Amino acid sequence: MITLRALLDDYLTTRRALGFKLHSEGTGLTTFVTFMEQRQADHITTALALAWAQQPTSVQVTQWARRLSFVRGFARYCSAVDLRTEVPPPNLIAGRYLRPQPYFFADGDITGLLKAALNLPPDDGLRRWTFHCLLGLLSVTGLRTCEARGLTLDDIDLDAGVLTIRSSKFGKSRLVPLHASTVRVLTDYLQRRQGFFTGRVVDQVFVNDHGTPLSHDQALDTFKHLTKVVGLLPQAERRRPHLHDLRHRFALETLLAWYRDGQEVERRLPVLSAYLGHTEVRDTYWYLSARPELLKLAQERLERRWEQMS
Repeated sequence: MITLRALLDDYLTTRRALGFKLHSEGTGLTTFVTFMEQRQADHITTALALAWAQQPTSVQVTQWARRLSFVRGFARYCSAVDLRTEVPPPNLIAGRYLRPQPYFFADGDITGLLKAALNLPPDDGLRRWTFHCLLGLLSVTGLRTCEARGLTLDDIDLDAGVLTIRSSKFGKSRLVPLHASTVRVLTDYLQRRQGFFTGRVVDQVFVNDHGTPLSHDQALDTFKHLTKVVGLLPQAERRRPHLHDLRHRFALETLLAWYRDGQEVERRLPVLSAYLGHTEVRDTYWYLSARPELLKLAQERLERRWEQMS
């Protein structure tokens, strides 16, 4: 009989071929199969799935529910092969995921981060220019951090002012147009970058001083350092600043500008959704409830419509 580990390999391979990254789920299910092997269990039961999901005891219940959802999907797959498989029912663990409130970057915060980036050591290195360009690009394009770090020279068309984002989240690619001011900063960075690697072929756009691609940890650690230098503190009832919050800022500022210009935001949301690389417009709708100022503008528009109808 086929083992759970072999079934897991088939399951992950099939889903990844469909475009799912499965980073957390893949890691979680691997530990689940190890858990099952340690208990000499050759098929999934609800009791064992629940026992694994409720580890560790120190995390929130929502994390337990998320872990159990990993097993539920895998169990459905296994049930087609092994009829003994029990698929854990939904809502077995009552826990609803709540999106964390993003940090709201003011214009002054962005300016401070960019200035601080230009003071990064070493004085004669590329690092300061890399982070100055990277943080600026994230704040004005709404790219995911991994998308920006994954850019290669072939993905940038400076003449047309367009970035090509290849095989991003869910395996989808898209074109991202750039403002002329962004093109100028990106052009300047690429020229400086080329001066550091004369005679070498370095395909990745954002690299460290050794010419190797900027890693997630390097980007994260440097961003944390810069937020401390600038003095950015956690806002009331919100988490401390995260790199991903620059993406939130772009989406929110875009929506605010549309409301202020009197545009039909509902009709334009699919445009923003496509620009951000969301697979469904409902993911973009979440930004409507993420900032009081935005809700106030939406409320004022609704009140004006009521007045016109009365």
